[in-house]
Formats: sequence, C-alpha cells, structure tokens
Amino acid sequence: MRTLRLIGIGGALAYRALFNWTTPAMYVGTLLAGPTFQLLFFAYLGRQLQVADDRFFIVGNAVLAASTACVFGGTMAVANERRYGTLGHVLLSPRSRTVVFWGRVLPYAGNGLLIAAFTLLMGVLLLGLRIPAAALPGLALALAAGSLACGFFGLTLGALGLRFRDVWVVSNVSAALLLLLTGVNVPRDGLPDWMITVGQLLPITNAAEAARLLAAGRGLEAAAPALGRELLVGVGYAVLAALLLKVFEAESRRRASLETL
Repeated sequence: MRTLRLIGIGGALAYRALFNWTTPAMYVGTLLAGPTFQLLFFAYLGRQLQVADDRFFIVGNAVLAASTACVFGGTMAVANERRYGTLGHVLLSPRSRTVVFWGRVLPYAGNGLLIAAFTLLMGVLLLGLRIPAAALPGLALALAAGSLACGFFGLTLGALGLRFRDVWVVSNVSAALLLLLTGVNVPRDGLPDWMITVGQLLPITNAAEAARLLAAGRGLEAAAPALGRELLVGVGYAVLAALLLKVFEAESRRRASLETL
C-alpha cells in the first residue's frame, strides 16, 4: 500500500509541480489544437496523393497525438527537477527512486490518453470517420497502451538529463522519429527494412496497428498480438529507464554534477 501511495500521490504531486503547459490557452493550443491540425493536414495530403484512406491517417494521428504529452512529459519528470534545482532533494529520499519516477509517468500517460481520444473524436466529427461501437473499448485499450509506452519512452529520455545538459534536443529528435518510423502517417510496407526494424522498437508502432484493426471492425482478437507487443515495448522502456537512472545517478554523484545545467 505504501508503494501504491507513493506511485499515486507522489506522481500526482510531481505532475502538478512540473507540468509546463500550465495555462488553458497553452494547453489547448499545444496539446489539442496542434494534433487536430496535424491530423487534418495528413488526411488531406493522403487524399491528394492517394496514399491511404482517411481511417489510416485519423487513427494513426490519434495514437501519435499522445506522444507530445507523454514523451515530453516523461522527460520533464526528470529534467525539470534538475532545471529547477530540486533534483538533489529527490535523490536524497530514502524511498526507491525507480518507483518515484515510474509513478510520475502515469499522469502524463493519462493526459496523453485524453488527448488521443480528443483527436480521434475530431476525426469522427470533422472527417466523418465511422467506428463500430463494439470497437470502442478495444480502441481505448490501444490508446492507453500507446500512451503508457510513450510515457516510459519519455522517462528514458529524461534519464539522459542526468548526463547531458540539453536533453530537449534528444526529445525533439525522438518526436520526429516517432512521426516518421512508426507508420502513423507513412505506410510501413513502403519503408526500408532498417526503418521497419527500428520502428518496431519505438512506442505507438504496434498501438497504431492495433487501433487500425479495431477501427476497421476486426475485433480484439485480431488486435491482441499488436497490443501485446506494445505493452512489451512499454515494459522494456520502463526497465531501461530504471537502469539509466541508477547508472547516471551514481555517475553524477561521483562527478558532482547533479545540479549542473
């Protein structure tokens, strides 16, 4: 119970303290309007180029919409502590830092799920996408799995903030890789083999595949393998983030560089 309280309450308090999109205008413009316009851009571009139908781009961009909040949010969970000069206080805590930082991913993943659902709703209202009612629970599961994997991916990038001064460069490059390599806007069968391989190691690749199967009415059984792979990717990044945090914390203590910007 103490561990669950640390994950739940600690994550919520850190989210309130470190969340950077603090004003309604910034939240709406960055996390709601931005993904919606991106969805419209790729949907109409796809129509013009006849790359794929609207469902491909609407569902893909809905899954991708979670990445901004989750990847950058997971990065903030570590990097902003260093930026604001409070990282030392966190690392002096007698509680497990792994549990502390894992708990911080959950609010950002929840926020990402909300943004993904909103973007999908905009696709339904603005572009007329029809989704079977029976597919909605499975779609929620796919969006949640993608958001959680993105959150742990962001936490992995945030762990690099214990070693590198400007982790935001890495985050921006990673966001571009998610756009290009995960198949949300570019059909993966048209990519080179090495890009397909790298894409399998990134979050939201399999979540997008599962969401498209569900939106097409294929059912949860058809989407289950892709959902399982997405959850496995999320677990992999959670473990990698924990390892990097431990290694870089020890190295930063040795070099006395915890608060160095």
